[in-house]
Amino acid sequence: MDDVDIELDEMELVAAAAGYYYYNCISKQPSRGVQSKGSGFMSELLNGPEDVCRDMLRMDKHVFQKLCDVLRQRGLLRDTSGVSIEEQLAIFLSIVGHSERNRVIQERFQHSGETISRHFNNVLKAIKSLAREFLQPPPLTTPPEILKSNRLYPYFKDCIGVIDGLHIPAHVPAKDQARFRNKKGYLSQNVLAACTFDLQFIFVYPGWEGSAVDSRVLRAVLDDPDQNFPPIPEGKYYLVDMGYFNSEGFVAPFEGARYRLQEYRGANQLPRNAKELFNNRHASLGNAIQKSFHVLKTRFPILTIATQYAFQTQRDIVIAACVIHNFIRREERNDWLFNGVEGKIVEELPDEDDQLDPLLSLPNQEPMGYDSRDIIAAEMWNDFINVWDQW
Repeated sequence: MDDVDIELDEMELVAAAAGYYYYNCISKQPSRGVQSKGSGFMSELLNGPEDVCRDMLRMDKHVFQKLCDVLRQRGLLRDTSGVSIEEQLAIFLSIVGHSERNRVIQERFQHSGETISRHFNNVLKAIKSLAREFLQPPPLTTPPEILKSNRLYPYFKDCIGVIDGLHIPAHVPAKDQARFRNKKGYLSQNVLAACTFDLQFIFVYPGWEGSAVDSRVLRAVLDDPDQNFPPIPEGKYYLVDMGYFNSEGFVAPFEGARYRLQEYRGANQLPRNAKELFNNRHASLGNAIQKSFHVLKTRFPILTIATQYAFQTQRDIVIAACVIHNFIRREERNDWLFNGVEGKIVEELPDEDDQLDPLLSLPNQEPMGYDSRDIIAAEMWNDFINVWDQW
């Protein structure tokens, strides 16, 4: 074996260790405080302490019940003999929210493996069908998160969201592994996502090979009308990072200037010029998508390991997780995971795809992007200097 093979074997061992951790540590936590099995499990859970229910279902009790009501009222799921919609949804959440094995869930709910699998797939299909309703284009007005900040308004008044890629471990056949092996060496699907500054997902496009850089995935989405990427109104734009082109509708940081928030710490915390000031505030505002990713993966640990499901199912799980993420955000503003990132910066490690594809170009690459960015940076710097002069 050469060095590359040894490194890849080590990475697979790390992935296996992560799966062991989630199965043996996280998956055993939900049953804390719930002793019943079978039909009595759900009754004890829903009538028990809020924190135990939240730990198991990954959402507050009233939000879980509201989601069950939506699925029931829309006719997306139905109560079957001995298995209510509540129990079907709880089975699904046990898997995506705790990466639990089928046999663990069989014992808890006292159902066969076939029954568990059938209900999992039915719930997955039902929640995915809500995607159009719960993954909505952003409002065209200036987001309140920008309006209320002197650091961001009026400079980013036309910004409507953030776009970035998320690598999720993937399980694929041997013949496809070369395409899905990303630059960090593990197999992944590259998921393109857009979110609002309220941490709700606008658009999700899972399933791209891990070897594909972010700019190529975005280009594919924009070239394919069937993907239904929300039209960007004239003058509006999304924030993107260094992995994308600066172009009409997509404003990237300045190259050659500090960008990542950790670069502005300690003695280096003050920007030294207009480009650095722009990049610093761009990164601060754009951190919304890192917060969204953090909440999503914390709530649904299945997104942090390579599952054995068919690849189409792996893709659908990503969409369903984003739908539930948005549903919770709308129904419970004080959800504990969203509260955990409120007012904080979620650190982002340098991504393997923070590079441009040299073979790609985007339409209207120069006019709006560079002119708009230069104007914003100049205005921002002038105001910044004037404040300091007053001191």
